[in-house]
Amino acid sequence: MELWYTEKQTPNYGITAKVKETLYTATTPFQELAVIDTVEFGRMLVLDGMVQTTIRDEFVYHEMIAHPALTAHPNPKKVAVIGGGDGGVIREVLKHSTVEKAVLVEIDEEVILASKKFLPEIAGALDDPRVEVLVTDGIQHIRDTKNEYDVILVDSTEPVGAAVGLFSESFYANIYEALTDDGIMVAQTESPLFNRDLIQKSFSGIKKSFPITWLYLASVFTYPSGMWSFTMGSKKVCPLQVERQDIPDLDTKYYNNAVHYGAFQLPSFVADLVKR
Repeated sequence: MELWYTEKQTPNYGITAKVKETLYTATTPFQELAVIDTVEFGRMLVLDGMVQTTIRDEFVYHEMIAHPALTAHPNPKKVAVIGGGDGGVIREVLKHSTVEKAVLVEIDEEVILASKKFLPEIAGALDDPRVEVLVTDGIQHIRDTKNEYDVILVDSTEPVGAAVGLFSESFYANIYEALTDDGIMVAQTESPLFNRDLIQKSFSGIKKSFPITWLYLASVFTYPSGMWSFTMGSKKVCPLQVERQDIPDLDTKYYNNAVHYGAFQLPSFVADLVKR
């Protein structure tokens, strides 16, 4: 008898993967959590029935939410990751030699604990001495913070439940205040195929606070449609004005010198969503 996991990514479309074993399940105060071992993608973290990350393709998302902003910033020393309890974004942040402190702000401690146990390749950097882990509400943390972070990365789940506020205009405005004078933020903003309205709303909300706002793309294979968007808000620096020789040679599998520029070149149907 075969066991298959299916995520209904829309009411009419889903992805499915053959399961070798269910490693862990829990009902946390915030969501349903599961770690399953699949034949095709290896160990997979699932929250409320939605794939968050897998061992096989996690590097794409984690590299692409982190490196464009950290490369564009002239001297990122203190970085916050809102959400991202699996630790993958923190791992990528620490690849930048200028970073002195990386703060993970995750509301659900169970995600952190499960990731450390079952996804150590992703979560291992959480034990680095430069990392501070705060188990608290990221929205409130940003609201209480002023002029502190050089880069803020919003590694949220889909906009349901506790994550809804992470896509709000007021949250983006508070991020602006929490950043230093040349600060940069990036938020994951879902699929251009399935989440057009959300992308437009998020882009508009970020643009109201940040004078420089860009949408960029990456191919995240297990996410809805396989095409994923990120929205960057910057106070001073345009990501495309970075000199090629200034882009660091990082230990990455997806992000590189050419990808940094190419990710901002949008297909016409995506560019139409955020016409300036």
